[in-house]
Amino acid sequence: MTNEKVRCLIIGSGPAGYTAAIYASRANLAPVLYEGIQPGGQLTTTTEVENFPGYPDGVTGTEMMEDMKKQALRFGADVRQGIATAADLSAAPYKITIDGEKVIEAEALIIATGASAKYLGLPDEQKYSGMGVSACATCDGFFYRKKKVAVVGGGDTACEEALYLSGLASQVYLIVRKPFLRASKVMQERVMNTPNIQVLFEHNTVGLFGENGVEGAHLVKRKGEPDEEMVDITIDGFFLAIGHKPNSDIFKPWLATDETGYIQTEGGTPRTTVPGVFAAGDVADPHYRQAVTAAASGCKAAIEAERYLMNQ
Repeated sequence: MTNEKVRCLIIGSGPAGYTAAIYASRANLAPVLYEGIQPGGQLTTTTEVENFPGYPDGVTGTEMMEDMKKQALRFGADVRQGIATAADLSAAPYKITIDGEKVIEAEALIIATGASAKYLGLPDEQKYSGMGVSACATCDGFFYRKKKVAVVGGGDTACEEALYLSGLASQVYLIVRKPFLRASKVMQERVMNTPNIQVLFEHNTVGLFGENGVEGAHLVKRKGEPDEEMVDITIDGFFLAIGHKPNSDIFKPWLATDETGYIQTEGGTPRTTVPGVFAAGDVADPHYRQAVTAAASGCKAAIEAERYLMNQ
């Protein structure tokens, strides 16, 4: 196994990772960035981005991430393909194994590995990806103004997404597997009191249909019961809200994480419990799911890394 020493290592290539690379490059930290399993991050699964500054006419998620990558390269970032498969943060320099075959020893480490949306596992979710299937209502809800949409889930996140979409869409179906909502009482009351949200209790999604995009969903009501019934609903958008899994597994032995796996940082900063190791974007906070906030956290992480290295 080969070893390489670098000053600043960035793991992940979403808005947080690329922004960290831009700022770290300009600070002469000679950052090396590994793109990870999904170059460009979750944003590459979003069709159109209209709320990121600098794109008055909107931009596709893929194009925006390509622009960020070009900007990082322009300032000298070393952007590479590869997946972090192991970590040793017991002492500096911190050791990250790439693809199980190369060890990078870094004086400062920025973790921007993001979080992966949980899906139901239906083939149709892949078939209609970017064509009506989304895991982010605040990212894509704008495109469903005065249309019909469905949200899958029964927790606070699902209720929040349904409420957000209710202000845009004409009809929102909340598809709930159980006969009750797991969300907090306040969220339940808000959902139940919103006229254009219809909660479909004891319904399971088994498929989607449509010619050039999502036009409807196949559901099963009271699956496995004697009165099981097939139900089809007409929709234009299908939103997953059954949670996200932070991509933090290899760092858990070394860093403090919450019960879900999000890396815990010192209040309002990207600093982790290990000096010289910083976390930016979705891997540290689910509220960074917006590209703007993720990019801002990447900027902060690079600034913190610069300060740390200056004091070494």
